Amino acid sequence: MSKLSRLLVLLASALVLVALVTPVWRIRLLAPQYPEGLGMDIHAGSVVGAREHDLQSINSLNHYIGMKAIEPEEIAELRVIPWCIAGLAVLGLGVAATGRRWMAIGWLASFAILGVVAMSDFYHWEYEYGHELDTVHAIIKVPGMTYQPPLIGSKQLLNFTAISWPATGAVLIGVAFVIGCVSVYLARPHATALTGAAA
Repeated sequence: MSKLSRLLVLLASALVLVALVTPVWRIRLLAPQYPEGLGMDIHAGSVVGAREHDLQSINSLNHYIGMKAIEPEEIAELRVIPWCIAGLAVLGLGVAATGRRWMAIGWLASFAILGVVAMSDFYHWEYEYGHELDTVHAIIKVPGMTYQPPLIGSKQLLNFTAISWPATGAVLIGVAFVIGCVSVYLARPHATALTGAAA
């Protein structure tokens, strides 16, 4: 790999590390009785309210319709995801240090697989929370109604509009993956030969 390719991998790894300390996903709930909206930010290792009492308010609303409370300490994935993201960053640093293109390709493959697994797991988590309702103790019961928020985009849930979008961390990880792809492309044998000839 050329010096430029290795620097790009280094940059991608740094962006992945920054994603560890920024929100990865953001969910907002809008309704007439909540003009400012409610929201929660999903970080690599935690779930917090967009404002101080938002998560508590969301859990109170969920109780009325029979949804489980969102308890970050009970979500096993939040204990694993930070290690996965940190592992990707460390692997990237290893690729930048060794300069082996095949390692960079393997790193990108791991990147892609982890992304697919994470999104699938997130969808499953949303599905479980939105469908597994305590209909016996729910105060508000709407036959056939489920409350799964959208993976991406917006969805009407009774009088609430749920909005779900990637946040800063997910964007940084996506940009890092694109930079990694560019690095591997620049490191292809033909490009390396041209770079050497130009030098």
